Parts: sequence; C-alpha cells; structure tokens
Amino acid sequence: MSFNTSSRQLPKTGEATDGTQAPPEDSVTPEAGSEPTPASEAVPTPETEPEATAESAPEAAPAPAPGRFRRWRGWRDRYPRAAKAVSWTTTALATALVLFTLLMSNNPAGIKPIAFVRIPVEAIFGAAVLIALPRKPRIVVAALAGLGLGAQMILNFLDMGFLEYLGRDFNLVLDWALFSDAQAYLQDTIGETGALGAVIALVVFVLVLLVVMALSVVRLGNIMARHTAIATRTTLVFGTVWVACAALGVQFTTDMPVASGRSANLLRARMEAVEVTLKDEAEFAKVAKKDAFANTPPDQLLTDLRGKDVLITFIESYGRSAIEDPVISPGVTSVLTAENEKLRKAGFAAESGWLTSSTYGGNSWLGHSTFMSGLWINNQQRYRTVTSGDHLTLTGAFTKTGAWRTVGIMPGIQQTWPEGKFYDLDTIYDSGDLGYKGPKFSWSTMPDQYTLAAFERLEHGKKQDKPLMAEIVLTSSHQPWAPLPKTVPDDQLGDGSVFDAIEKEGKDPADILTSSPKSKEEYGKSIQYSVTSLIDYLAKYGDDNTVLVFLGDHQPITRVTGDRSIRDVPISIVAKDPKVLDKIDSWGWTDGLQPEKNAPVWKMSDFRDRFMTAYGSTPAP
Repeated sequence: MSFNTSSRQLPKTGEATDGTQAPPEDSVTPEAGSEPTPASEAVPTPETEPEATAESAPEAAPAPAPGRFRRWRGWRDRYPRAAKAVSWTTTALATALVLFTLLMSNNPAGIKPIAFVRIPVEAIFGAAVLIALPRKPRIVVAALAGLGLGAQMILNFLDMGFLEYLGRDFNLVLDWALFSDAQAYLQDTIGETGALGAVIALVVFVLVLLVVMALSVVRLGNIMARHTAIATRTTLVFGTVWVACAALGVQFTTDMPVASGRSANLLRARMEAVEVTLKDEAEFAKVAKKDAFANTPPDQLLTDLRGKDVLITFIESYGRSAIEDPVISPGVTSVLTAENEKLRKAGFAAESGWLTSSTYGGNSWLGHSTFMSGLWINNQQRYRTVTSGDHLTLTGAFTKTGAWRTVGIMPGIQQTWPEGKFYDLDTIYDSGDLGYKGPKFSWSTMPDQYTLAAFERLEHGKKQDKPLMAEIVLTSSHQPWAPLPKTVPDDQLGDGSVFDAIEKEGKDPADILTSSPKSKEEYGKSIQYSVTSLIDYLAKYGDDNTVLVFLGDHQPITRVTGDRSIRDVPISIVAKDPKVLDKIDSWGWTDGLQPEKNAPVWKMSDFRDRFMTAYGSTPAP
C-alpha cells in the first residue's frame, strides 16, 4: 500500500538512490550454502510494508543477524495469508490492550462497555511522542510507557480489591505491609497449598502483564514510525476531535465524557494521595501527644465503676447491616430480641447506640485502637505511630488506677504482638494460651463459645484480689463465614475437640466467598452465633457487679453491605446495677440490645472520653 502526496520522483523498487541495484527491503542476508528467499514471495504486513511517501521518509529497519528469524520468515513465506492475519490480529490486540488500560476504571461500578469507546488524551499524546522520536529512543520510551501502563492496570486491580474488602483505594505508601496478612488469610481460608498456588499465579500474572504491555506499546510505536504519514494524520484528527468534545462538553452519560483523561486523572489523584499520606504522618504525631486524661491522678479515674467487673468485648464485623439489611436483619433482630428477654429475666438491662468505625470490611486493629485510644486511627501509619507512643488507652486507664486486674483475651493473635504493650494490660492471652485443641474455622482460631469459656476458666471464675477489667475479642463472625461453629452443651466443651465434626460438616469457604447472597446468609448466621454466645455467657456468669460493653469493630465487606458509605456499628452497655446505666441516661441511647435507626451516632474515637467522663474521670490534659 502506498500514498503519493508529492510529485517528486521516487526511486523504483529495487533501485538505490545512486542508481545501483539495492536488495529488496524484506530480504535476509543468506547464510553460506543457503538459497535466498525470492522477493516475489514477500508479503507486505503491518511490520514490513513501506510507507512510500515523500513527506514521511520511512525509517529503514536494521538487517537482522543472519539466520536469526529464518524459521519465522520461512513460515511467513510459506503461509502468507496466515502470517498477515496473525500480524494484524496481534496489532489489533495490542491496540485494544493499550486502550482498555487507558480507559479502565479503578472502580468495578465504572467498568461499562460505553466507557471503552471514548477518546483517551493519553493515547493521542503518546502517539505524537513516539512518532517524533528516532528509533532507539522510541523503543526505550515505548517500553517504559508500556511498563507504566502495566503498573497502572495492576494498581487499578488493587483498588478494586481494596474497595471490595476495605471500602477504600489502595494506599501506595502504607498498604504494602498488608500483603502478608492477605497471604495468611488465604492460608486459613483455602489452605497452604491453595494459598501458595494463588501467590504463584499472581506473580506470574503480574510479570506477564508487564512484559506484554511493554511489547504492545513498542509494537505500536514501530508501526507508527513505518507509517508516519498515516499515523500523523490520524493523531491530528483524533486530537482535534478530543479538543472539540472537551470544549463542548460532549458526553455519553452524565459522568462519561467522550474526551477522556482518566489515566492522567488517576495518576494525579494517586500522587496527591501520597502527598496527603506523608503530611498526615507528621500532623497525626502532634495530635497523638494531646490527651485530655494524660495527667489525671489514678484516684480520679473511672471512680463510678470501682468494684465492678468490666468486660469490653468486640464482635468481629458486627455492623449496622446486620440489624438493618432486609436479608440479614430478620434473623439477627430475632436473636437480639430473644437475648434481650433472656437478659431481662436474669435482671440485666441494656442501652444501645451507634459508633462510626474508622475502618471497613477488615483491619480490625484500626477499629480497636480507635475505640481504646480516643484517636481516629484509619491507616497503618497512624496505628504504628500511636502504638509506639504512650497515649492513654481505655484499658490503660483501668490499669493506671491500680483498682482492677486487667487482661486481654485475644484468640486472633497467632504470633508475636509487640503492639500489645500499648494497651497496658496486666496479662494477654493469645490463641496459644487458651488451651484450644479443636479445629480452626477458616480464619477464626476457635469458636466464641470456647473463647468465653476459657476466659471463665482462666480468669473470671477464679477468686481475685481485685475486680477484673477484660478486653475480649470474638472472632467467629470473621469472613469468609464458612464453616461456622454451632453451640454445644457447656459440659461437652472440654479442649474444643468436640468441634471437629462440626467443622467437617461445615460449608466450603470458596462457595461462600464467590456468592453475595450466600455471603449475606452466612454472615447473618455468624452474628447470631456470636451474640448468642456472649449473652448466654453473661446470663450464666454475670452478677450484680458485672458491666458488659460490647460492639462491632467494623462493617462486613461490600459483598454483604452493598454500600461502602455506611460504616456504623452497634454498641451496647449491659448491667444489673441501675446506677451504671443512669450515668449514661443523657446519651439518648435506645433501651435494649438493638439501637433504633435514629439513635445517636458518634465517631468511634469519641467514645473513650465520653465513657471516662460519664463514669467519674476528671480531665487533666
């Protein structure tokens, strides 16, 4: 194919400019003893067809080393039509891959067919640069651009995953440390072999994607260089159309402009997020040093709870959706009603409200530290900053008084936990200290019923010199919600081996994770189990001096909630002594275990100071 745009006489095919006979452009220098490929059999393809125009001097491809491409050349010469089809198909796929990446959203909701018929300004700018560059710089720039596009696609996939599980985008500065937790979660969910296979597949995918993307951009750059005139005119046309559409505000839909700059906008947003993260580190360090109760004398802390056993209990993933989602709520609210009646018959009363968690879908430690410290801990950097300091926690306040023995029941801790000292507890029991010999239930190391029984055996059931203050974490409602434990008679608990048969009969986590309806159903069952286990324990072992504060740490993942904007969790305070609840009467909470929809909503970081003030603590910044 040729386009003559000038009257200047061009050399005839096979004739050099000095009048001597030149070898055909597609010929390969034959090795000794071999026959040259006939020029008449050469087939023009996007890689080989010259652009014979005066205004675009085609760039001569360097002669390959003798014999280097003999097999490919031979196959192409024997099957010219197939070779041409492969060439055009490869080019089309390379083009589609580049355009798909440039127009791809980092939010699953933005992946729509119409989004991929827009005009990306990045492609226009990139084409102009590659057309203008000489061969070697062009290849380098194209390869780097391809690697950049590959990295962009990987980050888009990470954003999608983080939106699904944590309700936010991937943080380029802080979130790399979470991959080890993700691997541990996979091991607990699908086993070590499955987790290893997933990691290997992921690494291979990333490497292949980067290589293929780089080769795709290099290929397109070479083709544009060999067809400079067509490439230049096409770039100018699309550039003009893009400018016109941008100026006129032409859109397919309200949020889908024809003139796209999505990749550039994403890059800018990510760079701004990095800058905000780096600034936040220094600013939060200053905030963490301020504490309304830092200098309060021990005898002026929590004076109205003296003599009480105070149990602060987190129920994993217990969020507003458990109470208000039309699919999940019927079973959960039925359990809350029944357990509330059980408490009433045992002489207990409860008040309930809402807290807005600092995290969503996971990263429970952010919610725990926010609740305990009175600071908004919504990322890993803030968590490291506060846990490495001496900011007073709610558990630390109980310890500081000297009036309580303070313990932590942490079945989710399976390895060294240096941050534990931040909570200033006298004793911490991790998963290995609770005596459990039964099976794990996916991520959860032991059923909640066993965790509470271990607390009774190790601490609460023993005669103590002081009242107990305990932080207890219940994990049975942790995703993937399969298999789920069932309540067994207390006298059969033993070392937990009784749960072997229950775990084997449970559902496959892979079946639950891949289905939103099943995830909703099993999540609801897990919350019912956790609440029942906790209230049954309180009704059996609680007395006039028991105060229970229990709450969720965050909402479950998007597959369950469907709305990442709602991050509220229920919180309840339960006690027999009416004076305990009288202290919070001004809070406006709902009577019972189920907060009303319009009950007060506070930030989780506000609770510490409100609670300490309500129960007799005197601020002394």
